[in-house]
Amino acid sequence: MHPGTGTRTSRPAALAAGATALLTMLATACSAGGDGTGGAAVGGPPRDGGTLRVAIAKEPECLDPHQSPTEASRLLSRPIVDSLVHQTAKGAFEPWLAKSWKISPDRLTYTFTLRDDVTFTDGTKFDAAAVVANLDHVVAPATKSLLASSLISAYKSSRAIGAHTAEITLKQPDSGFLGALAQPNLGIESPATLKGSTSALCKKIVGTGPFRTTGGLVAQKGVDYTKNPGYDWAPKSAGHSGPAHLDAIKVQVVPDNAARSGALTSGQIDAATGLDATSTRQLQNASGFTVHKTSFPGANYSYWPNTAKGPLADVSVRKALRAGIDWSTIAQRVNFGQYPSAKGPLSTTTPGYDGSQAAAYAYDPAEAGRLLDAAGWTGRDSQGYRTKDGKRLRVRHLWSDPSITNLAVQIQAAAKKLGVEFVEQNVDSGTYVERLLAGDYEIIDTSFSSPSPDVLRVLFGKENIPTPARGISNNVARYDNRTAERLFTEAQRATGQKQEFRIYGEAQRQITADAAVLPIYSPVSTFAARSAVQGVGFTADGSVDLYALWLAS
Repeated sequence: MHPGTGTRTSRPAALAAGATALLTMLATACSAGGDGTGGAAVGGPPRDGGTLRVAIAKEPECLDPHQSPTEASRLLSRPIVDSLVHQTAKGAFEPWLAKSWKISPDRLTYTFTLRDDVTFTDGTKFDAAAVVANLDHVVAPATKSLLASSLISAYKSSRAIGAHTAEITLKQPDSGFLGALAQPNLGIESPATLKGSTSALCKKIVGTGPFRTTGGLVAQKGVDYTKNPGYDWAPKSAGHSGPAHLDAIKVQVVPDNAARSGALTSGQIDAATGLDATSTRQLQNASGFTVHKTSFPGANYSYWPNTAKGPLADVSVRKALRAGIDWSTIAQRVNFGQYPSAKGPLSTTTPGYDGSQAAAYAYDPAEAGRLLDAAGWTGRDSQGYRTKDGKRLRVRHLWSDPSITNLAVQIQAAAKKLGVEFVEQNVDSGTYVERLLAGDYEIIDTSFSSPSPDVLRVLFGKENIPTPARGISNNVARYDNRTAERLFTEAQRATGQKQEFRIYGEAQRQITADAAVLPIYSPVSTFAARSAVQGVGFTADGSVDLYALWLAS
């Protein structure tokens, strides 16, 4: 994941994946098929055959999307697993493994009518029992799900009421339930494999998707896929039906950015994901290559202040940091203008984004100084830092990802001009998790990609504050606001998307009023490829759609 991109992009939500993956859609595409349709390139119809060689930056600790929250897991599992419903690039839901569904008037019961012509690649038939087995697997304590279970926190039970009819019961209404089911994390796996160990699933999963893998995830190598020749149930918006165009895909893990870019330009691979801003800019001007991009939906890459204790528990100090540091200019300088500046809790490509508060994120050093004075930080010590009652205004920035070093250093320098000391604390993963759970920090950075504004509840709901008792969770700002909690509950009970978006718009305004997050930039999903790689598009979560790709030569 990108310094900050998610599912979590840099550290906590997935913090859930450890300390390197945290918490990652509507696509603002810059390439053919970038709207997720996987349309053919100008010059002829798609060509079948060939093997695509792709290099990615990070391998997931676990291939099973039920367990892992990382962006890499989503990308690598999606070719293998399909979902009950499909979310289009414009945020609408359409049938996939489920032909149709009905929702009860109290919105507690979802009844899905399933396709009866779908087969897992291990030869077993997909049916209602498979749906029940998968949902129960996601929420089972033994699975130790780091994201999928939280996406369906309202789940109560499910049952097969016919061979191809599944009934799902919720504990309370959840307007984001269909969106959760559409994500790779709730992808449907063969029930026979779910009976095995979780460690075995981390290496290999079996689904109904357009590709299958025999060897599974090989540590420090990657995954080799072959076409599922019987595939014939893609969602309507996929752009084509039937088997994938490609015969095979070889995904290899190449952590070093320069090595990944070099492998592409030297012809060792056909495409690369997750290239940094420097390589992206270079390849945009290179003959024979195309850089396809889309902004991730969800939470921007941001600094998340500890709102519960320490100097940033004071909203005036948080607002002063928001106004007194030129976050946008710093981000554009560091990233060579490759990533859009952030102007709110959510990226502009997130369904339900509310842009009415953009002005609140403007650079205003005079206002920042006024806010700090009003908060009592009026003194100055010998190094020019503000003080209050003889104590320096010090903010500890906890992090463990060296890729953010340049950005962190520039923000530190800007904070010093404001009179705030940023102490950069780059720690090992174990220490990071320990201090996260204890709330022993003032600032943490990350992003979290999601195709729904419901990500606000995940990131700011009080039940998601990480603690030793609760474990790793996503509200790293440790935000607890009564109005926001009411809005989250109302949004879950919304009877339609329009109402849901209106309520989440109010939530964004409340979060902005509380300066509960300091947004920096919107992470971008990149897919740099030889120009012969065609049909490039992105899924709703910002991942490249491997099913749609084909090779012109």
